[in-house]
Amino acid sequence: MSHTQVIVAGAGPVGTVAAYYLAQHGINVVLLESAASCEEDMRASTLHAPTLEMLNHLGIVDQLIDDGLKAPVYHYRIRATNEILEFDLGELASELEFPFRLQCEQYKLARLLAAALDDHPNSEIHFNNRVTSFKQNADSVVVSAETPDGVREFQADYLIAADGASSVVRKQLGVEFSGFTYPEKFLTFSTHAAIEDHFEKLCFVNYVSDPEDWYVLLRVPSSWRVLISIPEDKSDEYVLSDEKKNEVFDGLVGDGESVETHHRTIYRVHQRVTTKFNHERVLLVGDAAHLNNPLGGFGMNGGIHDAWNLVGKLVRILQDGADATRLLDHYDRQRRTIMNNFVQAQTIRNKRMIEEGQGSSQQYEWDEMRRLMDNDKLRREFMLRQSMVQSLRDEAEIE
Repeated sequence: MSHTQVIVAGAGPVGTVAAYYLAQHGINVVLLESAASCEEDMRASTLHAPTLEMLNHLGIVDQLIDDGLKAPVYHYRIRATNEILEFDLGELASELEFPFRLQCEQYKLARLLAAALDDHPNSEIHFNNRVTSFKQNADSVVVSAETPDGVREFQADYLIAADGASSVVRKQLGVEFSGFTYPEKFLTFSTHAAIEDHFEKLCFVNYVSDPEDWYVLLRVPSSWRVLISIPEDKSDEYVLSDEKKNEVFDGLVGDGESVETHHRTIYRVHQRVTTKFNHERVLLVGDAAHLNNPLGGFGMNGGIHDAWNLVGKLVRILQDGADATRLLDHYDRQRRTIMNNFVQAQTIRNKRMIEEGQGSSQQYEWDEMRRLMDNDKLRREFMLRQSMVQSLRDEAEIE
């Protein structure tokens, strides 16, 4: 059983960012992934400005920008009245190195970094290696993984669990994953249809309140993505059917039957944060540590911010002999506080706001949005929150 410094479980965008940062900073790392490759997960597609700055430090942002779409403008829309509240991150150009959202499917980031890790002298990447358990003591952690050739054990100084919402590592730790699950299901369609021909001034990122329902329209390089909510009592078979597809696109383009989709995904959405991110030599990041609804694009970005905070501290511990207990406790305080106080609150508000466009008599959120649109200071503060810049500024203030 060979020994490495850090094992990362999970080769999604969060795990690959963590592993590549460590390798680039001289730390020996092993990345274990249960699938045969970085899977083509279509759910996350937005990279916010501070995340782009992090990826720029890794030397990969230019390639991602070439593979993505710059989206400086995003819209909140009430379709019944054709009202559009437009926000332009170009207003923050003096504060942001990248004053836009980048629309780029998450698997492109993961695959780019996985290829770089495969060639890096400080890293090993093992696909078809599913982490099943771990044991830790005062000096190390031993990870067991199922491989095509049987169970294999890996030993390291630390284990980073980036193994997603159903994290095996978190479950073995037995920590509480407090919060709630929304009663409705979320459904995503991907299509090459020209959705932009059926809306006035449609930009790449649109949160739409409709008299009957709400939905999100996102453009990624390959297609339009349409996100809607579905009542819990509807069967998955019906939700993924052509009947439902036709109904949704009838409302968008007028002829749903003519629209072809190349991707349909149904999933449950949660608002949950684990009660502790650090567990001696085992550290939780990303969806293994917290979950939130997708409105605003905070999930993947928040996970990458976890990883960035953590790996910087691990480099100091492993290379400089810094106090591990102090730094890892600080990681927990910073990221768990931000997740509870900022990301959870902001994503819940985002969902509540577009739901209130459904003919609700209570228009408080929309009235607040109109007020801040007319106030330069409030509008800038809102965009700093929505771009996650403010959350990192708040994180830096947490002792």
